[in-house]
Amino acid sequence: MDIIQKLAKEFNVRVNQVDETVKLIDEGNTIPFIARYRKEVTGGLTDVILRDLNERLVYLRGLEERKEEVIRLIDEQGKLTEDLKNEIMKAEVLQRVEDLYKPYKQKKATRASKAKAKGLEPLAMRIYAQLDTKGTVEDIAKEYVNPEKEVNTVADAIQGACDIIAESISDDAEITKKVREYTFEKASIVTEATDKEAKSVYEMYYERAENLSKIPNHRVLAVNRGEKEKFLKVKVSTVQEDMVKLISKDVVKNDRSIFYELLLSTIEDAYKRLIAPSIEREMRNTLTERAETEAVKIFAKNTENLLMAPPVRDKNIIAIDPGYRTGCKVAVLDGTGRLKAYTTIYPTEPKCDVAGTEKTLKTIIDKYKTDIIVIGNGTASRETEEVVSNFLKKNGLPIQYTIVNEAGASVYSASKLASEEYPNLDVTTRGAMSLGRRLQDPLAELVKIDPKSIGVGQYQHDVNQKHLEEALTNVVENCVNRVGVDLNTASPSLLSYIAGVNMGIAKNIVAYREENGKFTERKELLKVSKLGEKAFNQCAGFMRIMDGKNPLDKTAVHPESYDAAKTMLKSLGLDLTDIGTDKVQDIENRIKLKYGNTKKMASEIGIGELTLNDIVSEMKKPARDPREDAPPVVFRNDVKKFEDFKIDMEMTGTVRNVVDFGCFVDIGVKHDGLVHISEISNKFIKHPMDVVSVGDTVKVKIVSIDYDKQKVGLSMKGLNKDK
Repeated sequence: MDIIQKLAKEFNVRVNQVDETVKLIDEGNTIPFIARYRKEVTGGLTDVILRDLNERLVYLRGLEERKEEVIRLIDEQGKLTEDLKNEIMKAEVLQRVEDLYKPYKQKKATRASKAKAKGLEPLAMRIYAQLDTKGTVEDIAKEYVNPEKEVNTVADAIQGACDIIAESISDDAEITKKVREYTFEKASIVTEATDKEAKSVYEMYYERAENLSKIPNHRVLAVNRGEKEKFLKVKVSTVQEDMVKLISKDVVKNDRSIFYELLLSTIEDAYKRLIAPSIEREMRNTLTERAETEAVKIFAKNTENLLMAPPVRDKNIIAIDPGYRTGCKVAVLDGTGRLKAYTTIYPTEPKCDVAGTEKTLKTIIDKYKTDIIVIGNGTASRETEEVVSNFLKKNGLPIQYTIVNEAGASVYSASKLASEEYPNLDVTTRGAMSLGRRLQDPLAELVKIDPKSIGVGQYQHDVNQKHLEEALTNVVENCVNRVGVDLNTASPSLLSYIAGVNMGIAKNIVAYREENGKFTERKELLKVSKLGEKAFNQCAGFMRIMDGKNPLDKTAVHPESYDAAKTMLKSLGLDLTDIGTDKVQDIENRIKLKYGNTKKMASEIGIGELTLNDIVSEMKKPARDPREDAPPVVFRNDVKKFEDFKIDMEMTGTVRNVVDFGCFVDIGVKHDGLVHISEISNKFIKHPMDVVSVGDTVKVKIVSIDYDKQKVGLSMKGLNKDK
């Protein structure tokens, strides 16, 4: 089965869908472009499926290349048989190819290779054949004593032969496969403390054993971190006697042979000295890779939900970055995110200047007609919230406030990008501005931050950083292209994630805009330095010009389909000026009356039906923002105190993070409450993400309270109809 057929089977799609998709990828088309503008070719595959398919394509091609290389290397040694070649070609995973290659791989000097050099291979073959049933091992081994080759005694000869057999057993691909499978099924991962008296977050692992095949991913990562921080010792534990029996089934052919006992001890040595250490490393690596892969997926999905949070547009905002000693930094933003004023207030310890804080807030609200107050969720957040809440209540102001996640704000505010954007502002003011803008347009602001710093996942600093970076870059790219950008306002950071555009081209777009004024039509992009026809083809559909010469430029219709769009409108008695107006809201009825259905119309115009459907949607609602479907931002007007909480109290909160073992919900106190996976739904769920996402507004009930640690355990069971 070739790669195309294999992919079609794995993804449960047609062979021609995969074939055409692979051609598009090989031609250098980006995933967002293929997903949005080549639906006819791919059969409407989503960007998520396309990325998974591309990732699998890269793996399978790498597998085929390695097979060919291994076959060549074995053939060069003159040891390639037809059966071995077929086994290699049949291999479906890289591990199997490496197992088959292992006996032929050039090794450093080993006990076995030294024994072969001493002429002991014939003795090893005789022992392994197990044909001798009379005499003694020592009598047979005498023939191989040769002081000139440093085989001085019978014991030396026997030991050398056994070393050769042990390495042969450890190199056997079938034995390795069986031991690997048996180990994964039966072995345990055992952890113990390096110091039982030491206090740490790993105390539950100080004396613990868990089946390898059943240990959850988050515990694998926790164990790895505990080992790295030297709180834990970790090993894979197996029953050695069981492993010897398992291997014996393949090795021992004659229990009446005079070599029987010798072979059993050699098998034990092969397992203990050669196989077990290798398999243990492999098992740990396999568990880690599995756990990291899942952690990266969780991180990516959480990041996507955070990026796709709905923007709060056209609202004047006071953004407060809380702090203690140095005070709380305040940035005042207008409805477009422009900085209007900034200052510092000191509502928290040590100054506790509540009166001064209230006076400053009242002055700002009166002068700038504030609609919303935004407070960062970091240090001193709840104390600041309490002052703000009391101030609003005392003055009877119809202003709401909300808490935003400030993860990464300090990273951005001290970055080169921030200093380029706002060279005259200090780091703290930039941080406060970023918090306000996260509410106004989360996607546009968060793309300025390294995705790893956004902080919505588990163990993100422990996983393979290259894989994490790739996954998060893909997520950001998907989100930015799904939403599209305003060509005349987008920052270089936002533009750089558009299909076909890198940071260099993004900066050139902004430079062109600053030098020549606003873009008035999409084709003007071709005048931008280093943005050629190929890049234009990839990016144009995702760029919007809201008040340009051509009304189609504000839609997600690709320039290659402009003629088709005009033809469609004309045939229905409409024109470009009708886009987005009441006149096109009944466009489906017009199509039905004239053509019967969209399939017939698409055929007459000369485009695909999927493309026509997309054009129709854009005519009704140009460049519709998919973030409109996300749960709205939760605003507050009153503060909660930890001391007021009681068991069984119900409240509404916002999901801030989703991990393997549950989700964390912001209910208005210092620490987010944990809803354990067992408390999320009355139904059995495999993973919290099956039910909840970052940004969801959920009803919760308090099931446990730790007043000392100020932590709350929550339940969602029976409180959310759709969960």
